[in-house]
Amino acid sequence: MVDTQAIEPISVDVVSDVMCPWCFIGKRRLERAIAELPDIDVKVHWRPFQLDPTLPPEGKDRETYLEEKFGGPEEAEEIYDRIRETGREEGIPFAFEKIARSPNTIDAHRLLRWAAVEGVQEALVERLFSLYFLEGGDLTSHATLVTAAREAGLDPAVTEALLQSDADREAVEEEIAMAQKIGVTGVPCFIVDNRYAVLGAQDASVIADAIRQSYQERQAGVRPPAEGGPEGPGTA
Repeated sequence: MVDTQAIEPISVDVVSDVMCPWCFIGKRRLERAIAELPDIDVKVHWRPFQLDPTLPPEGKDRETYLEEKFGGPEEAEEIYDRIRETGREEGIPFAFEKIARSPNTIDAHRLLRWAAVEGVQEALVERLFSLYFLEGGDLTSHATLVTAAREAGLDPAVTEALLQSDADREAVEEEIAMAQKIGVTGVPCFIVDNRYAVLGAQDASVIADAIRQSYQERQAGVRPPAEGGPEGPGTA
């Protein structure tokens, strides 16, 4: 028998992009999944992905972006209607009409990397999602990112200096490449204990099942695979 008190937290690596509305929905479903498992210690880490790495550093006018990606605002609206409905079910009042600029999110991902070191990544990712999808904030603006960092508990002066440099840009790009290498082609993707990959914003029960299964395997003494993602990757 394995001493359950000695079992390390079950890791959930969430591969996501802060400009992805389904990732915001996935965050809410992950929160519900964890709440369903009060006896299991879960450690969440947010990993970078870029839905559109071709966007320029300053981002792109939203109407231009929607025209290029969907054929225009009306076509995009049909897609967003479903997302709005799902968002309401999860308590997220999406306000896509407030978004003026589609961002290149590399700087936001650098910021999240620094927040993880300081133990405030969860607060920051929530703030970035809210800024973009509820308030129409410009995530390419260093001033916006510095304010979000301060609100999450990071030192604004240090954050501003780091953003003006290329600090950790290469590391973030390597993480994105690694996600692609292990088979992540869309987000969100929840990698549970390097054992299972839950692809997409699945229902909370699906995520909870993967966490529970990983915990039971830990109890049975089965160690998780080496870091780098689930073998295969498998899905749950």
